[in-house]
Amino acid sequence: MSFTNYSRFLIVFVALVGTLVLPTKAQDSPQDYLRVHNQARAAVGVGAMQWDETVAAYARNYANQLRGSCRLVHSGGPYGENLAWGSGDLSGVSAVNMWVNERVNYNYAANTCNGVCGHYTQVVWRNSVRLGCGKARCDNGGTIISCNYSPRGNYVGQKPY
Repeated sequence: MSFTNYSRFLIVFVALVGTLVLPTKAQDSPQDYLRVHNQARAAVGVGAMQWDETVAAYARNYANQLRGSCRLVHSGGPYGENLAWGSGDLSGVSAVNMWVNERVNYNYAANTCNGVCGHYTQVVWRNSVRLGCGKARCDNGGTIISCNYSPRGNYVGQKPY
């Protein structure tokens, strides 16, 4: 291998290792949360959501309240809500992707779930148009993420879209 090719290889290798090893705040911005939500919504013909700072403040506050126990307990507040937990530094994008991946359990024609799909149906709920999310590092080292939706969705007997 020539010196030039070796140098290119080394630069690419170091960049890849740095991407995998170094902690990052990437994938936790409002735009990141919105992008993944709106991709899932577009896939089923539902309009885009908008970031709402009031809803986001609620989500951040609630995620911070859960830091001690890091248990997935819903707030019972005025918004629809999805919660996610990870043992390490779970990114917002990863959390939303977990919820979106529940789509395989959702049968639109019958409006039923074969397993868990309520997080997915909240993500794509047509009437939920404002989004806010928060993330907190738990006392046990894990991460908790709360996304809240306004107006709330997942009404029994109604299809999300």
